[in-house]
Amino acid sequence: MSESPTPAQPSHRRKRSLSRRGVIAAGGAVAAGAAITPMVFASSDTGETDNSASGSTDAGTTPEKFPATRTETATGTGEATTAFAASYVGVRWSGAKEGAAIRLADGDWQSLTSGCATVEGGGTALVAARNATAYEVKARSGVSGVRSLAIDTTDGPDRTVRVPSEPTRVRGVGYLSRAAWGADESKRYKDGKVNSPETYYPLQIITVHHTATPNADPDPAATVRAIYEYHAITNDWGDIGYHFLIDEAGRVYEGRYSGDDGIPAFNPDGRLVTGFHSVGYNSGALGIALLGNLDQQAPTDAAKASLIRLIKVISRFKGLDPQARVTYTNPVNGTKKDTHTVGGHRDYFATECPGQVMYDLLAEVRTAAAARR
Repeated sequence: MSESPTPAQPSHRRKRSLSRRGVIAAGGAVAAGAAITPMVFASSDTGETDNSASGSTDAGTTPEKFPATRTETATGTGEATTAFAASYVGVRWSGAKEGAAIRLADGDWQSLTSGCATVEGGGTALVAARNATAYEVKARSGVSGVRSLAIDTTDGPDRTVRVPSEPTRVRGVGYLSRAAWGADESKRYKDGKVNSPETYYPLQIITVHHTATPNADPDPAATVRAIYEYHAITNDWGDIGYHFLIDEAGRVYEGRYSGDDGIPAFNPDGRLVTGFHSVGYNSGALGIALLGNLDQQAPTDAAKASLIRLIKVISRFKGLDPQARVTYTNPVNGTKKDTHTVGGHRDYFATECPGQVMYDLLAEVRTAAAARR
């Protein structure tokens, strides 16, 4: 995955994406004027637990403007040009999982390897494009079905989204709802139908990821929209694969659509919606992704604190021990695996995710999430 910086965004759009909505500080405070969805599942730091889905679902909304995501698709290898400056290019192919490469204009060839996103029978990658208007893809012998998607999530025409006016907190951990980061819900549909209908299973494990996108991201909400486009369209998953994402400032973003009841990740019965973050180990597994590349760099203090607090809240809500080892059983096919309650993506698949530095921190994360305070 490219370490190139995310292209700069016009300042008025960057501020609009980040500063006007409710955001979480690492300690759980929510900024004034937050525009999210109602309070949901909760457990307090004193150990008292509220398993109800509390909060009103008829809160008012405020119209907010987001740049519409622009995309251009190319099929096969060779050169491609775009009518706009691309933030990212998503690529997918069949055959060897490391069988393709990309070159941006005036750049060197980059071998494409599946960073966090993984697919069966091939490979996939999301590459920071640095405002490129042209790129070239090549593939080794035996690789077929190459498709690429240039993505711009910063400079498209404005689209209006109705954003809930009241803040949402997961017992003190505020989060940006899908509407608040500008999710275009039409992308969940294909040929007039929901591409990946929601299925729900009891929560068993929590899996930590990194997105392998550039660090020091000036517009993380735009990156979340790019990942959404890549997962939903390039990978044909019908939605973003993670249940939650966390940026370097500690902001938490609602991921996979779970229904219209105001409960992120879960249905009203407390069952987890199935995501697309860990091939073979998705059902009953909650995926949390830290934005950035954490292979050689640690997460920021704010991001780590939000990760710990989110895991703590979810674990108490569902009665999990973050420090335990459990036997995960896939409720769909019966596959079993002895693992940590809180693990990393590489525990389930041959991948560098969640990055070596983040993986080495998981024991600390488990201990902190299990602490009473």
